[in-house]
Amino acid sequence: MVDDESSDTSVEIIKKFLNTIPIKIGVTQTNIRVISNQRKTNSPKKDAITTAIHTSENKWIITTDADCVVPKYWLDCFDEYIQNTNVRCLVAPVCLNIENSFLSKFQLLDILSLQGATLGGFGINQPFLCNGANFGYEKALFFELNGFEGNNNIASGDDVFFLEKVTKSFPEQIQYLKCELAIVKTKPQASFKKLISQRVRWAAKTSAYYNGFGKFTGLLVLSVNGLIISISSLALIGVFKIKILLYILIIKFNIDFYLVYKSATFFNQKDVLKSFLFAFILYPFFSVYVAFKSIFSSYNWKDRTFKK
Repeated sequence: MVDDESSDTSVEIIKKFLNTIPIKIGVTQTNIRVISNQRKTNSPKKDAITTAIHTSENKWIITTDADCVVPKYWLDCFDEYIQNTNVRCLVAPVCLNIENSFLSKFQLLDILSLQGATLGGFGINQPFLCNGANFGYEKALFFELNGFEGNNNIASGDDVFFLEKVTKSFPEQIQYLKCELAIVKTKPQASFKKLISQRVRWAAKTSAYYNGFGKFTGLLVLSVNGLIISISSLALIGVFKIKILLYILIIKFNIDFYLVYKSATFFNQKDVLKSFLFAFILYPFFSVYVAFKSIFSSYNWKDRTFKK
């Protein structure tokens, strides 16, 4: 456990827990411990992961987030796949614990679309997305590719930037672990303010992407959402034909719904599709706002402020 200047009581909780673990289950304080983050760059999280990797003793690194819930057979799924293939890097599925509010359902629909795009990228041999909440790679591969060197001036992106390195150097040895028993779940953001801050942090790193396909996909999504807002405004003042606007919306609705439906089926979250229409209306404004905010403003993350 890497303590990156935690401001809560997590360190005390972890140490107290370690002192209560029965020796008989084979886990002692000698192989689970709290270490301090060795800060060297502008990215605390990348420093924390690098610190942990230098301390680790095994051949594979599997990352997740502190607020995630992992399933019982999570590591078994990784192990079986690794044992039966020549894979050196594995991207695995991430979903949200759904709550009975539109905010959480909106976030779930967004995550499902991102997971659909992630799967689609692998399906056409153009992987460009992954999530550090469920990500694995060889320890030797990390050092072979010089870890996060080249992008450690950017606070986030420990997952996507490393994915780009692996895709460039070993495209045949990176795969997607499509297994229901490997799905890691995380919490939705508690408010729209926190959600926007999270998405601004995600969007802030896109200009540093090397993957041309990923950049093109992101630009296409942003352009289409911006176009929807523009032509809707023009239609309201009578400059653009409403009939044509409806045709465009219907086409976009069907494409988006199909992508999210496929993801929702895999993640067993089809009930959230009841909120799709409202989310479909809101999303263009949300995504365009986040994109512009990520260009012109800083963002907060873990009680720290980061500049673009």
